[in-house]
Amino acid sequence: MTIVLSRFVTEQDASRIEEVLDGHWRKRLGAAEAFGEDYTRLWSAMTRSARGGKLLRPALVLCSYEQLSAAGGAHRAAAVELAAAFELLHTAFLLHDDVIDNDLVRRGERNVVGERLDEGVAAGMAAADAERWAQASAILAGDLLIHDAQSLVARLTVPEPVRLELLDLLDAAVFASAAGELADVALSSGAAAPELGTVLAMTQWKTAPYSFAAPLRAGAVLAGAPAELGALLERFGGLVGTAFQLRDDVLGVFGDEGLTGKSTVGDAREGKMTAMMAFARTTASWPMLRTLLDEHGAVDMDRIRGLLVDCGALDYVERLISDTVEQSLALLEQPLVPAGLRLELAQLGRRAAERAS
Repeated sequence: MTIVLSRFVTEQDASRIEEVLDGHWRKRLGAAEAFGEDYTRLWSAMTRSARGGKLLRPALVLCSYEQLSAAGGAHRAAAVELAAAFELLHTAFLLHDDVIDNDLVRRGERNVVGERLDEGVAAGMAAADAERWAQASAILAGDLLIHDAQSLVARLTVPEPVRLELLDLLDAAVFASAAGELADVALSSGAAAPELGTVLAMTQWKTAPYSFAAPLRAGAVLAGAPAELGALLERFGGLVGTAFQLRDDVLGVFGDEGLTGKSTVGDAREGKMTAMMAFARTTASWPMLRTLLDEHGAVDMDRIRGLLVDCGALDYVERLISDTVEQSLALLEQPLVPAGLRLELAQLGRRAAERAS
């Protein structure tokens, strides 16, 4: 795993997170055997799909906890388990996202849908039946991991008020992220009007709550930090997470597939209504862009990219990313933010804007 914010995720922490996750996979694989070979293969595919992550969400939990707790902290073991829970939640959302986006590749390899689709076709299933079976597998896998993340938090050895607050944070993050995903599909399918404000709201809900805002606040809650500081970290996470998602949308069209591990054709093929596309709708380039996006077969990404640059859509999103990060950095200047935490989170904010993968 590639570890971000390594100052707060020591080698021992990383090993412990992997130990918690490995123990989870072993336990589930063992239990699955009683339900047959197919269920066991699904859990094996889920285990493989979880490898190769950057441990971003666990790092944010530990970063917040480490800076805001007394030396050593009374709940360090619980912080590591909480960090692992957010990684399980992330894996769950990736599984669902791949189904929604009709993606078969994740991190440069066949994802759960792709792997199960290959199995079905190799077993002689009709293509449509194999696809339905593969997608159902990934949906159920994601559902199971959301439950497992909640279960892990519910079993933390911490005072009950702390545990309940952490469960509430996790619940709110899942709730908001689901709203963002639903809005994303509604915009792409035409069920919602693709107004720029609507698209920006979807962008804020989709990733920021569970990837940034909740992990940061969860670490603060576990450390016993003042509620005011926890709320500030949640707002910071919301802004940085929005910048992160905007950058993700840019990389979905202009990124290097070798670095991102995802196709740069998928978003265009699925008609993703990102902030970049919503802005392009307001320009004279939109009729041609819409024609190119609606074409069947191969998508002419070079022409699409050229039009997005020429109409100013790419520049608009780049400015939006920069402005959002600057707002997040301004929050960190408040006196109640410890200097060490301010430094680390400022670096995170800048990296969210500049990342290439």
